[in-house]
Amino acid sequence: MRRFLFAVIVSLMSMSAMAKPPVIVVFGDSISAGYGIEVEQGWVALLQKKLLETRHNYSISNASISGETTAGGLARIDPVLTAQKPDIVLLQLGANDGLRGLSPVEMKNNLAGIVRRAQKSGAKVILLGMKIPPNYGKRYVDMFYNVYPQLAKELDIPLVPFILEDIVLNKDLMQADGLHPNAKAQPKLEEKIEPYLFPLLK
Repeated sequence: MRRFLFAVIVSLMSMSAMAKPPVIVVFGDSISAGYGIEVEQGWVALLQKKLLETRHNYSISNASISGETTAGGLARIDPVLTAQKPDIVLLQLGANDGLRGLSPVEMKNNLAGIVRRAQKSGAKVILLGMKIPPNYGKRYVDMFYNVYPQLAKELDIPLVPFILEDIVLNKDLMQADGLHPNAKAQPKLEEKIEPYLFPLLK
């Protein structure tokens, strides 16, 4: 009997060791895809490193695509959720909608659709706020940025305020195009995510 119980315990321990760690999916655009820098320099890779350092057994899957809009994200969220089965989704989309002058109302609807589908799959969602340059006009800029706090309040999800705050106007932290943060800015981006992500970790 003792041998049987021992064998069962060993088997359970082995199965536990083989169990896949919970998954965090980063679902964004070029800001999260690491445009213009090495992948290992990006904030997503730095966040994975920090999770390991703090003994949080999570695996990060970066499903970000440069140039992605919220409509594109909505169209591909289901396959990502099915394949990755994430516990947490970091949603960083909208900048390309703004840069193309697309409707903030449609952007909000698309983001809401992504959030609801992620929640339906069992994932918690953190929304990452974005802003666009002031040359788009105050009315449009305000409508664009207000989408994020409105959506976070309506769907009761955490909101990381503008993740490029204190970065986008610092030439030392931006690439030559003035739109994408460089490698030196990536640790700052990672640090902005931590206070919102870590309370949700098991």
